[in-house]
Amino acid sequence: MRVDKYLWCVRYFKTRNIATTACKKGHIKVNDTVAKPSRDVYPTDTIVLRKDQVNYTLTVLDIPPNRVGAKLVDIYRVDKTPKSAFEAQEMLKLAKDYYRKKGVGRPTKKDRRDLDDLALENEQ
Repeated sequence: MRVDKYLWCVRYFKTRNIATTACKKGHIKVNDTVAKPSRDVYPTDTIVLRKDQVNYTLTVLDIPPNRVGAKLVDIYRVDKTPKSAFEAQEMLKLAKDYYRKKGVGRPTKKDRRDLDDLALENEQ
């Protein structure tokens, strides 16, 4: 089965077109080589894919006949992604939310002064 179709079947991507685009951009490696969308995958292959700033590592157990339900995905792959990758993503999300909420507008003069004070404290 093609690697883009496999990743779509095991629900890593919402559409095959998105999976194909990820392959073309070089975000997907099969057995440590960058994979084209048409590359075939076989059981015991190791796939590393970069999605949402997380490097997912998975091992192919079996090839699904077509797209499977979310509860059946574990029959066809083993996810070996370390938990530290997800923790780093969570920290990144918290860091983005720390300073300004979306839709709050431009920083005020007080916000700028607070940032300057924080920068001075970090230098000392």
